Amino acid sequence: MKLENIRLEVMQNIELKMGDILTQYLKPIDKNWQPQDILPDSKDPNFFEEIRELQGQAKEMDHDLLTVLIGDTITEEALPTYESWLMNVEGVDSEGRNGWSQWVRSWTAEENRHGDALNKYLYLCGRVNMQEMETSTQHLISDGFDIQTGRDPYRNFVYTSFQELATNISHRRVASLVKKSGNHQLAKMCGLIASDEARHAKAYIHFVKLIMELDPSEMMLAFKDMMQKKIVMPAHFMRESGQQIGELYAQFSDAAQRIKVYTTDDYIDILKSLLVEWNIDSVSGLSDAAEKARDFVMRLPQRLERISERIVVPTAQQPFKWVSV
Repeated sequence: MKLENIRLEVMQNIELKMGDILTQYLKPIDKNWQPQDILPDSKDPNFFEEIRELQGQAKEMDHDLLTVLIGDTITEEALPTYESWLMNVEGVDSEGRNGWSQWVRSWTAEENRHGDALNKYLYLCGRVNMQEMETSTQHLISDGFDIQTGRDPYRNFVYTSFQELATNISHRRVASLVKKSGNHQLAKMCGLIASDEARHAKAYIHFVKLIMELDPSEMMLAFKDMMQKKIVMPAHFMRESGQQIGELYAQFSDAAQRIKVYTTDDYIDILKSLLVEWNIDSVSGLSDAAEKARDFVMRLPQRLERISERIVVPTAQQPFKWVSV
């Protein structure tokens, strides 16, 4: 049987459990938080006083931290790209309403709140050149991204597992940093977003576990392939006005590493956590090629640690058109 047919059968098998999965990893819409719950209410008589307070707290953020917050927002705002990508994964019925398409739509609906909340906050904070930020967002959606997964669900779920864990770390660290300066409102917002990302990560990790039970050798080969290519961030094509595709991402990444919001060590720690979550060292029934793939991923953290020791992050802050003050 062709690999594509086996993958489709695996996806159909998992879809039978999708009702329970949706209940386990998603929250009812009427009980979920919305951006308005954590932003000033324009109908409130104290609205302008709350805006002044919000802007006063925003002034405490240093350049790198604000830059990372804006870059995270742009990443969240590029959601149309991510939904169209997941809807194209083999086994997802983009035209109907099978369990997989319902997952993608519901996941998108939860993720959509993140960009909405952060965008409104940045608009109100008074420190952001919104036109430049919106231009970067439009570029990122227009440019798309290339994460080298194709339509293969196995590779896509390795990517989403890793990426949701990474975004959880980034938002959680921003929350911690802004809380230190007394910005409890933004800290709460980033904390709620981080919590969503952690829950979504658990879902995608669960998908890989189920695939590993049904098709362990091909799942192991997909894991090795993605880690060999290296997991790239969704915003790796990020740019500002007048720049080429991806020209800005290195500077954004440097800013995140300088303030330790997301670092090379975090990348390695995520890999280590997935090795444990998926019980990679004890998966049985592997082909010879899959055994070699397991050896590769098991040794990879130590190899990456040696490489990370040689990485030098620039200490000088770089100017970004997004930041106006």
